[in-house]
Amino acid sequence: MSRVKICFITATRAEYGLLYPLMKRVQQESDFQFQLICTGMHLSPEFGVTYQQIEQDGFIIDEKVEMLLSTDTATGVVKSMGVATIGLADALARLQPDLLFILGDRFEMLAVAQAALIMQIPIAHLHGGECTFGAYDDAIRHSITKMATWHFTSTESHRKRVIQLGESPERVFNVGAIGIENIMNLKLLTKDELFEQLNLDKKLPLFLITYHPETNGEADGIFSVLKALEEYPKVNLLFTKSNADNGGRMINEAIYEFTFAHKHAKLYDSLGQLKYLSAVKHAEVVIGNSSSGLIEVPYLATPTVNCGSRQEGREQPNSVFNTQLVADEIYSTIEQARSFKGAFNHIFGEGDVSEKIISILKEIPSFSIKKEFYDL
Repeated sequence: MSRVKICFITATRAEYGLLYPLMKRVQQESDFQFQLICTGMHLSPEFGVTYQQIEQDGFIIDEKVEMLLSTDTATGVVKSMGVATIGLADALARLQPDLLFILGDRFEMLAVAQAALIMQIPIAHLHGGECTFGAYDDAIRHSITKMATWHFTSTESHRKRVIQLGESPERVFNVGAIGIENIMNLKLLTKDELFEQLNLDKKLPLFLITYHPETNGEADGIFSVLKALEEYPKVNLLFTKSNADNGGRMINEAIYEFTFAHKHAKLYDSLGQLKYLSAVKHAEVVIGNSSSGLIEVPYLATPTVNCGSRQEGREQPNSVFNTQLVADEIYSTIEQARSFKGAFNHIFGEGDVSEKIISILKEIPSFSIKKEFYDL
């Protein structure tokens, strides 16, 4: 009997880091044939050509699909999606997967989902049912839910929301947030190892900052964040680049100019999962508007300052402190987060996601795209 072909697709460093443990487990299963497509930022020199790290991790990339245009405008993003759809049509036709795993809500994954839908390739969707009102990712996530057949959510309330969207409860599983698995399994760097590898001043504390565009909100919020950080001349300010959404290039240019003018600030294209999580562990606070600040960061007992509305609507543990994009308010919220002494709530599971998903996949008799609308 031929093995079931299970294909993963990744376009960003963060997405790959989250998918890594599940990819490894599928790769190890004799019942499954592992396939991998890389696209988006992984193939871009501007974002660190991170597909090379994927290969170093022991994965064979079956298809590379170029898609990013050299722009960060809304028009450019839409055109990039069109380029992606053309390339994905050829890649998926060659691979003919039995099941395609999509994580999350980015515009690259909307192009993937629409191609798979028309080509009648069943989709397994991770992290559906969540809400982020400050970005168009919110609508993309729910759209992918309707194009997917199998659903793996991070909390029970997210599972209920997917069912509310008309998906049958028999195909929706609460397995927890997959990023927690890396925290449980990775041997993180010591503080000395991390600081040495990143050339940080060992005498100073560390802030970790990741700020992405608010595609449904303010375009220039980064300047308020940077103004607030001016108040910390004796702190290592470690930035990771913004993603490729419209406005991302402007954010990266602003951060670059800031780091050029401040020797205690550094900008990295990509830290990789090990260095990123190690930085989270050893930071006094994580600042910005990345989903990792709400989902993974609390598991490493580090408080988060969540800036602006990008993550508005997402479930939050008690160690997340929200602030508007006003420099004085950001500064006061950072100080509030630094003094946090409470217990860190774990609301996204306990990190056994891959095993749960593998067990569920083995119980599915056939991966069909046929489904009906489930009425409540």
